[in-house]
Amino acid sequence: MCGIIGIVSHSAVNQELYDGLTVLQHRGQDAAGIVTSDGRHLCLRRKNGLVKEAFRTSSHMRKLKGKMGIGHVRYPTAGSSSQAEAQPFYVNSPYGISLAHNGNLTNSSSLQRELFEQDRRQINTESDSEVLLNIFAQELHHQNSYRVTPDDIFKAVAGVHKRCKGAYAVVAMITRDGIVGFRDPHGIRPLIYGARKTEGGIDYMLASESTSLVTQGYEVVRDIMPGEAIYITHDGEVHTKQCAENPTYNTCLFEYVYFARPDSVIDNVFVHKARMRMGHKLAEKVQNEWKDHDIDVVIPIPDTSRTSALEMAMTLGVSYREGFIKNRYIGRTFIMPGQKQRKKSVRQKLNPIDLEFKGKNVMLVDDSIVRGTTSKEIVQMVRDSGAKKVYFASASPPVRYPNIYGIDMPAANELIAHDRTEGEIAELMGVDRLIYQDLNDLKDSITEGNNELVEFDCSVFNGEYITGENKAYFDELQQKRADSSKKKKNKRAAVDMCNSQ
Repeated sequence: MCGIIGIVSHSAVNQELYDGLTVLQHRGQDAAGIVTSDGRHLCLRRKNGLVKEAFRTSSHMRKLKGKMGIGHVRYPTAGSSSQAEAQPFYVNSPYGISLAHNGNLTNSSSLQRELFEQDRRQINTESDSEVLLNIFAQELHHQNSYRVTPDDIFKAVAGVHKRCKGAYAVVAMITRDGIVGFRDPHGIRPLIYGARKTEGGIDYMLASESTSLVTQGYEVVRDIMPGEAIYITHDGEVHTKQCAENPTYNTCLFEYVYFARPDSVIDNVFVHKARMRMGHKLAEKVQNEWKDHDIDVVIPIPDTSRTSALEMAMTLGVSYREGFIKNRYIGRTFIMPGQKQRKKSVRQKLNPIDLEFKGKNVMLVDDSIVRGTTSKEIVQMVRDSGAKKVYFASASPPVRYPNIYGIDMPAANELIAHDRTEGEIAELMGVDRLIYQDLNDLKDSITEGNNELVEFDCSVFNGEYITGENKAYFDELQQKRADSSKKKKNKRAAVDMCNSQ
């Protein structure tokens, strides 16, 4: 999962790109990058770390000249954490194209061979985003135009759709011409655009989430549709076209459960309201299946689950309390390699307030349970704080299968719910009772906000992958995502970092 942004403006865009990326920081904390254009030259900076670490001096910002640019915050998936894989990527031919990508190509390996053997293009990193850039560049090269036109752009995006499998939301910049945005034909990853009136004219912005637009003073126009492309020229002309033959809406459920900011609107659904409905439906499940429950207090595991936990408590008519103090300077635990590092991180990240737990029957609420390492550690902390009984509710169904569309959920055998019953999971976690959201209730929580959304990417819950991957791909993915493999990659990344300093 990553965050992407693109701006075409009548004034310098460096500060707005920086500010927009900070709003999207929750979508990627591993690396950040910005590339701008003054119409003739590109100005690029990308570096591992948070946005404020990548652009830590005024000189970094002053060098990003121009009224057009794109930006990216990276959240690594199966690839390396090397600084060489920080985005945006750039390729010179044709026209000079920069690209930032959110998602994951599931046929990246075969595309890389095609690019090398047929298109004579060299890929220098392990990143599928570099592959995607070169596919787009090659499709644009086939148009054989001296000056790029909207029709050239749309034909190139159509070519990308035919060659690429997986999830991709993209912003790309053609150095002298404009900004391009497009989504894969299933709309798995989000992309939205907005406009802002200024004295010089209308400025335009593309981003992963609406919040990034609104905080910069842009009015949301609409989401980019699955398979659709938008081309905004450097002088503000807007062109859109559906470029996929059979687009479908299969937006990722996990955007609403976990990744998106609660103040965002994705595919015309208010994330905050969707999470409220998740909590309400969890409470209804308790009322239907556990009528004589003895829950004294509902406590969220911060931060994402707060909205669902509060609504659950209100519906059940029990107390809601904040029971954990969170250290906000520790990264997300399920993307950290190695069980020891994850366990240590949980204790550093959350500290229980003992008086909220002592002598009580506690219902803990979290957005999801992935490996279960974090959840198990938290349950033990709560028991150590004196809780009488510990119950656990997940706002999403059991995560039984790996994610292949841009979220670094591990190999299947590292998921606590894989090939286990809910009773076995509860025993492993050490809880007195475990409650999972039903998949249909999760879907309803979102479709109540937009009844045009009918089908979703539910693959982590039901194992049904809309792009139809084969066993060979999952074998390759499992090898890449194993903890031992990640340790080797992180060691290489550390060497790269030392060499660059």
